[in-house]
Amino acid sequence: MIESDHPSGPSKPLVAAVKQLLRPLVRMLIAKSVGLPALLALLKEVYVDVALNEFPVEGKKQTDSRVSLLTGVHRKDVKRLRGQAFDALTAPRSIGLGAQVVARWLAGSDTADKSGMPLPLPRTAAKGPSFDGLVAGISTDVRPRAVLDEWLRLGVARLDKEGRVVLNQAAFVPEKGFEEKAFYLGRNIHDHLAAAAHNLLADGNPLLERSVHYSDLTPDTVGALQEAAERSGMQALLSLNRMALELAAKDKGKAEATKRVNFGLYFFKGPSTFNNLQLEDVSISKDRKN
Repeated sequence: MIESDHPSGPSKPLVAAVKQLLRPLVRMLIAKSVGLPALLALLKEVYVDVALNEFPVEGKKQTDSRVSLLTGVHRKDVKRLRGQAFDALTAPRSIGLGAQVVARWLAGSDTADKSGMPLPLPRTAAKGPSFDGLVAGISTDVRPRAVLDEWLRLGVARLDKEGRVVLNQAAFVPEKGFEEKAFYLGRNIHDHLAAAAHNLLADGNPLLERSVHYSDLTPDTVGALQEAAERSGMQALLSLNRMALELAAKDKGKAEATKRVNFGLYFFKGPSTFNNLQLEDVSISKDRKN
């Protein structure tokens, strides 16, 4: 059994935090017509899968009874669920190749400016960089025209008056495309929450998970801060992307190259008070660092 400091139930601070983080999730689910029964079915699947794979007992078989005890899921449901495959989060084809193309576009000395922002690229070129050449340098299995058409559909890129391909943002972030957005929701929020949970559970060295938050601001101040956050945040992402691309090339083929990283940004704006709670006025979180 898992030892707990709260034998009578989960701690009040944890319950309050879970309620808070569930609100935007539930709002999204209601908006997409996903009701409580469907969510409960999903929760049962996840509880059983996590218990089976992340809470083993050394030298002992993971029985239905133990999983039921750990999770509160009925043994009949445990038996039914443990035998079925867990649906993994998979990236749409457009994201896998698209993210690689954007990463190389931003890291190239001839495809990005000195600040790391992407330069417009011609479709084809006899000499020098081109969009078709960039795609072909990563994969010859997909025609560059097909990639471009998909990017135009998703709002990732556009064509300027000269017919050059222009990135709408310095990252593979579709403006359209529900499947693509759903993938990033699952991956990025998972990783952010996993970092926070790692720190809360004290599972080894703390991970980077910081934020700056102010309240009681005017709309003009929020707009100025949002612009500054996007500008400085993108510079951080561009710098890390160049470093990661270089190091990833050196790691290619190594037996110990089995890890991944995800460094992200977010900016939220809303009322100073919500859910009958008054947020802290000024804070830079310092308790979670790498």
